[in-house]
Amino acid sequence: MADTPTEYIKHHLTNLTYGKVPAGTVRCDGSITQADQWVLARCGEEMNAMGFWAFHVDSLFFSGLMGIVFLGLFLWVARRASAGVPSGFSNFVEVVVEFVDGLVRDTFHGKSKLIAPLALTTFCWVFIMSSIKLLPVDTAWGLQVLFGLEYLKLVPTVDPNITLAMSFSVLFMIIGFAITHKGIGGFIGDLTLHPFEVSNPIGKILFIPINFVLEFVALMAKPVSLGLRLFGNMFAGEFVFILLAAMLGYWQFVGAVPWAIFHLLVIPLQSFIFMILTIVYLSMASEQH
Repeated sequence: MADTPTEYIKHHLTNLTYGKVPAGTVRCDGSITQADQWVLARCGEEMNAMGFWAFHVDSLFFSGLMGIVFLGLFLWVARRASAGVPSGFSNFVEVVVEFVDGLVRDTFHGKSKLIAPLALTTFCWVFIMSSIKLLPVDTAWGLQVLFGLEYLKLVPTVDPNITLAMSFSVLFMIIGFAITHKGIGGFIGDLTLHPFEVSNPIGKILFIPINFVLEFVALMAKPVSLGLRLFGNMFAGEFVFILLAAMLGYWQFVGAVPWAIFHLLVIPLQSFIFMILTIVYLSMASEQH
């Protein structure tokens, strides 16, 4: 464990990172690598030496694990479904499915069999990943000791790499939906002939670069804001949890419980916002002007 609250917070907010350290890197134990090596980072110097092409093993593992949990639970409910009145967890799943399906019908104005499953997956996956936050803060430390790891961060949505990966996946879908519904020419027209529309052909040509810059910025702002909004809210909550644990020690339960109760509202809200904005963006991409 870290000796000071600052070290404690920094330690608990550091990802388990796997990457390549180049030859000549000074390792955490003072040794110098003679050749490029792929290693699990044990200090900040090794993480910095890895550069951009490094993997946050904990975020990838827990996000994948929560995805498997989501698919497993819904598959289990689907196999147990019957014509009778559902009960227990099956009833809860049916309520969630009907809620998401109603939102899709009200929000998405096009026709696509992909939107409802995508919205359901987005909502449930983000919700389950973020719910790991409700585990005791030092659960990660216990797993570190058990498996002999230097760092471990449990909540994938506290990692901007995960939230931005999801949001940029939405960007690719926006582009795909726009091309599918409008064609390549229609998609290019959306980027170059709006928001300034003129009937004069020469004026259109002159406004193309201005329109492109404005529309391109607006297009890229969607995934960036979508991913950073989720990351920012989840990171702030995790930081407060860890801060309380560092300040209160064994009394963290007293201070963390009210914040955890508050997060019982924040987590579904952020999951809902991520899902509904995904639907709205895809609906806008599929609309004909």
